[in-house]
Amino acid sequence: MRDLEIKENILFQLDMCWQLYLYHTNNLEEEEALWAFNSMVLQIRKQDDGWSIDWPESESYGIGPSSIAWIMWHIIYWWSTALDCNFGEGTLKKEDIPWPRSIEKAKAAVNLLHDKWVAKLNDLSDTDYKSKQYSKWPLEDRSFVDTALWLNGELMKNVAEIGYGRFLYATCTK
Repeated sequence: MRDLEIKENILFQLDMCWQLYLYHTNNLEEEEALWAFNSMVLQIRKQDDGWSIDWPESESYGIGPSSIAWIMWHIIYWWSTALDCNFGEGTLKKEDIPWPRSIEKAKAAVNLLHDKWVAKLNDLSDTDYKSKQYSKWPLEDRSFVDTALWLNGELMKNVAEIGYGRFLYATCTK
């Protein structure tokens, strides 16, 4: 595969995932995003002093599907962390990444992170993609190609979870 094809394929795959993300979040509203299938799911929870974000002790099937709001926060978390660790200071912790306080603000945050990530991908040379220079999180000691492909896979997984959450909400709240 030619070097140019690597970048083009990564961007093509990311765009496919992104189009599906936009489809699933286009008319997503607050009530649906915060809805939980049961009380054990990973959730964004309103508290007196703001919002708390659940963090799983394990990823067992027993907790059930996460709320869409939590999945949106999770996208914000890993994209922010990937940008910070691979292209920034690398000091960001999950506690530093708050819930944006509404689904509309979460959508805006995800859109901004997407645009920053795409700009980084476009700025990289073929040599950068093959090197480990920009691959510090979540995959150390791998080429940046692997990091970019991981992120595409993570986005697709999260988008599928958002779509599944919307199916559950539509059928369980009627």
